[in-house]
Amino acid sequence: MKQTRILLVLICIYLPQIATADVTAIIAGQIIDGISNTPSTSNVVVIEDHVIIAIGDSSIIPTTAEVIDLKGATLLPGFIDSHAHPLISGDDYQNSHVQQSSAYKALKAYKGMQRLLDAGWTTMRIAGDADVYYGNQDIKKLIDEGVLSGPRIFGAAHYLSITGGGGDINYFSSEQSPIADGLVVDGPEEIRKAIRTEAKYGADWVKVLVTGAFMSVGDSPKAVQFSEEEFQAVMDEANRQGMPVMAHAHAADGIKMAVRMGARSIEHGTYMDDEAIQLMRKHGTYLVPTIYVGDYFNDPRNQLREQAIADDYSKNYRHIFLELVGKAHKAGVKVVSGVDLGGYDYDPTVYVRELATLMEAGMTAMEAIKATTSVPAEMLNQSANIGAIEVGRKADIIAVANNPLEDISELETVGFVMTNGKLIKNTLSK
Repeated sequence: MKQTRILLVLICIYLPQIATADVTAIIAGQIIDGISNTPSTSNVVVIEDHVIIAIGDSSIIPTTAEVIDLKGATLLPGFIDSHAHPLISGDDYQNSHVQQSSAYKALKAYKGMQRLLDAGWTTMRIAGDADVYYGNQDIKKLIDEGVLSGPRIFGAAHYLSITGGGGDINYFSSEQSPIADGLVVDGPEEIRKAIRTEAKYGADWVKVLVTGAFMSVGDSPKAVQFSEEEFQAVMDEANRQGMPVMAHAHAADGIKMAVRMGARSIEHGTYMDDEAIQLMRKHGTYLVPTIYVGDYFNDPRNQLREQAIADDYSKNYRHIFLELVGKAHKAGVKVVSGVDLGGYDYDPTVYVRELATLMEAGMTAMEAIKATTSVPAEMLNQSANIGAIEVGRKADIIAVANNPLEDISELETVGFVMTNGKLIKNTLSK
């Protein structure tokens, strides 16, 4: 009987602590929620555990809440990089992917992901990566298990390429057998097996190099590389596995083929034409133009293997591409921000310059912010969870000291980062 009374006393002491969830209230100057066309008049967000439970004024703050006062800062949803390559370090990625082990790249990539998270990038979609194995998928598992803290990860482990295509190694003699940075597949059977293997080891998107690329040797971005039969095999197997398809496509004919057959997104879209734009609008295909990466590699000090192609784009075509991206946006194509840079070796603060290039193409600052928050969340089928500061969504929240709608470069100095309700960084309250 005495033991029973002791047990009841202990329950009474600890039950309130067990039942009370962690509650945090963030006070800011204004909220850009990622959905609305103007900043919200509300300035308080209340979070319980990892979910946003209320948005309003100071009257909604629970008495038990931990209060974080950000001194008039602007709150935004965490950024989503929809075209990420975190395992790539250095610019000669077609060599480094075999010079560095998968474990080395994964460890270095994770450090780069931490730096990106610190800069406000709370989610990334991997657009295939230069890795023999599945480093990104292992990092994702550890983050999902709570062993590591990092951005949310979606995407493809590798990119699918034809023999001699943008994911093959085309600068060795026929006597050598280098391991390609992509999965080299020819014909429907090899395609099916590759996609099944990607799914087996944790990829949740399929990345296909429909056309050639700018930074790989021995192929042309203006060339369509997969046949219709092969791309249909991609779509059939991807649909069977429940994996959306992102189609790397520069050439107009490759873009149109991928859109007609059901690709969820077009990566780059450099040489799209009016017909391609109308097809993307009709089919609801997302466009991830990755503009800033071309500016980044325009620096002649980089000396890429394919520097001449990059220079030609910058000098003779960039202005045309910007006009096309603006035209696609005005036509109703959903444009998404993707940075297309590598991991640790790149300064994480420059990633938001992709938003400035979207504005150069004709988007407003608010539209560019949406292209980095709510629109990619929709593309990822994650609108219920991320991409906006909205009741019911997970607390992926960042803040800057001033108003990014007046100066988009404000986003290069993110002072507050929270992901899934966990505080990562706060220099604004001090």
